[in-house]
Amino acid sequence: MRAAQAPGRSAADLDPSRLPVHIAIIMDGNGRWAKARGLPRVAGHQAGIESVREVVRSCAELGVKVLTLYSFSTENWLRPREEVSELMRLLCWALGRETAELAKNNVRLRACGRLEGLPGMVQEELSRAIKLLEGQTGLSLNLALNYGSRQEITDAVNRLLASGLKSVTEEELSKALDTAGLPDPDLLIRTSGEMRVSNFLLWQIAYAELYVTPVCWPDFRREHLLEAIGEFQRRERRFGGL
Repeated sequence: MRAAQAPGRSAADLDPSRLPVHIAIIMDGNGRWAKARGLPRVAGHQAGIESVREVVRSCAELGVKVLTLYSFSTENWLRPREEVSELMRLLCWALGRETAELAKNNVRLRACGRLEGLPGMVQEELSRAIKLLEGQTGLSLNLALNYGSRQEITDAVNRLLASGLKSVTEEELSKALDTAGLPDPDLLIRTSGEMRVSNFLLWQIAYAELYVTPVCWPDFRREHLLEAIGEFQRRERRFGGL
């Protein structure tokens, strides 16, 4: 896992034939960003919305096929109730506000995780946005909500066993995961400098290239995304071979 260097790339520096098909991002550092500025944690979450907007737009323009954002984990329920409530409110607000922009950029929306555990207002807004964008043919934006990879794998195995299977193959398990139908991530980006994957897409990132930047999520912009992709293109991927 290599930490990021200072950004200095433009889209013209990239090889369009070697773009990652699927980028996954652990959007970390909202709270630290806010604390460093003497602001409440929720201010960091609010500021992070602009980063989401810019990264989604940039991926759509570049021709990336899938973008998965770790938006709310199963462990995030352990945060203070007021912060969780504000996160849910912000999510509803963003889904309502951004649908038109997503449609403009030909973005299709989907979600993974234990969605039934989300508040009713979030489920309704999410379903509405997914339905409105189901005809789009460009970037697939996948929101990981109330998501934990261990829980996802456990749920998938239990569904397969309940169907009557006595044993499970890798292919069968992959098809039973929340990400069924999507290619595995080629590039996993984590912001704020933490060197861990935090129960995110553990099965799917088996051969993903990992890229960590010290930049907190609210400051993450197009140039940082381009630097991550540039680093991805400089690496030689062997998938366990020579």
